[in-house]
Amino acid sequence: MAEHAPFDIPAEWATLPEAARRQALRRTLRTRRRALNRSAQRSAARSLCRHLRQLPEVQRARHIALYLPNDGEIDPTPMIDWWERRGAKVYLPVLQPLAENRLWFVHYHAGTPMVRNRFGIAEPDTQHGAHRARRVPPWRLDLVLLPLVGFDRHGRRMGMGGGFYDRSFAFTRRPGPRPRLFGVAHAVQEVSELPTASWDVPLDAIVSDRGVIRP
Repeated sequence: MAEHAPFDIPAEWATLPEAARRQALRRTLRTRRRALNRSAQRSAARSLCRHLRQLPEVQRARHIALYLPNDGEIDPTPMIDWWERRGAKVYLPVLQPLAENRLWFVHYHAGTPMVRNRFGIAEPDTQHGAHRARRVPPWRLDLVLLPLVGFDRHGRRMGMGGGFYDRSFAFTRRPGPRPRLFGVAHAVQEVSELPTASWDVPLDAIVSDRGVIRP
């Protein structure tokens, strides 16, 4: 497995407004992950899954949300068969049509009918009654694998900027039932130090093809 040095934010970016600085960093990190060739992507996915399978939260989970990779994201889907063999159920995020920037989670299996959402990403077709019945609220999940654009060794993260996961899991800041939130990413997406925002929902762990970070 290749070693990658964390990305250092250029000093000249300090003169940019915060929004522009975050946009430049997000663009750079997305380019880094898209630059990985198919062989590197497959190798990273295998390493990611190997690290995940060793974690007790992953072994115990029975209701798990993950995502279908897009735009060079690291691929967690080899975990699906492993979980299903253990009697667990896997769910995919679906954009809520009636709530801005929030997610539903819908049971997913090999025969699930899929459609493209407004971002061109495949998601379960919730227009079918059977799939509407398979939706679960976020608090019913045991574990969620969140795709990251960037992360650092302190457990800070950067997403795509839409706030879908932050809004959907804002309740995890309060007492009560909550899933474990694991961010996943390629090692090349590590940043020496990331800025944080007040709305960022904290993660319980970050897992890459290089290993596990516990904030």
